[in-house]
Amino acid sequence: MSLEKIAISIGDINGIGIELALKNHHIVKKLANPIYCIDKKLLKKASKKLNIAIPDDFKIYGKYKKCKIKVAVETKSSGRFSYDSFKTAIDLAVKDEVSAIVTLPINKKAWELAGIDYVGHTDMLRDVFKKDAIMMLGCSQMYVALFTEHIPLKDVAKYIKTKRLKKFLSDFFISIDKPNQPIAVLGLNPHAGDNGVLGDEEKYIIKAIEKVNKKYGSKFELVVPDIAFTPHIRSRYKYFCAMYHDQGLAPLKALYFDQSINVSLNLPIKRTSVDHGTAYDLAYKKNNNISNLSYINAIKEAVI
Repeated sequence: MSLEKIAISIGDINGIGIELALKNHHIVKKLANPIYCIDKKLLKKASKKLNIAIPDDFKIYGKYKKCKIKVAVETKSSGRFSYDSFKTAIDLAVKDEVSAIVTLPINKKAWELAGIDYVGHTDMLRDVFKKDAIMMLGCSQMYVALFTEHIPLKDVAKYIKTKRLKKFLSDFFISIDKPNQPIAVLGLNPHAGDNGVLGDEEKYIIKAIEKVNKKYGSKFELVVPDIAFTPHIRSRYKYFCAMYHDQGLAPLKALYFDQSINVSLNLPIKRTSVDHGTAYDLAYKKNNNISNLSYINAIKEAVI
């Protein structure tokens, strides 16, 4: 049986992405037919610097602007390369030449230095496909979807409105494998507002839940955020919807840091990613013991 073709964008060349790709190709090729979005010249430079041989069946694709590897440094050229690598992967998916995209970590500051307006992969996917892509992170034990992502904490409360949250919950429900258990929606305030004593944003959350449940059945439940990830409560849910970035990702990374992946939902293409950064402190260092769990899990999710 032939394996599915997937495009792998290399991410920031000054980080650990290319090392993960080279070291784990022997595993990845048993799960999928990978196409790595990098050019021969840059691949050879990275291979030499890492002292890792390029596998004979390491298939590459794309032409890119000249990029000099500067280990663990945010640079304009590395930002441009990682953007172009991702764009190449998207183009392959749009043309149906691959069934999914897997992304290795970028550096957001490098994108900014390169003059790229997007704050990350998901932001770019929203613009390219004109869809409200949903960022969901986690592993088989627990997934967390983020209602707001890379916005200042001070702006979260005013962003929470019933209509906006209703659409998010509806899009999320349509995009996932339907679970037997309910889906937890975290309140914003301590004690989920304590009936308005500690904030009133929960009234918008409750209304959104009521409206979505009326359409799909009793699928969503409001959960007090400070107890949501305790063992007893966590065992009742597989999916959690967090109101802001750290509310969902701090507990997720404390519990499943090495295993977690990033999945983009509500898009016409499938995209998965590692759930970690460029790890500049480990990049191009000998005996760095980089975990490949997140990368391999992202590959497996891409070919399901």
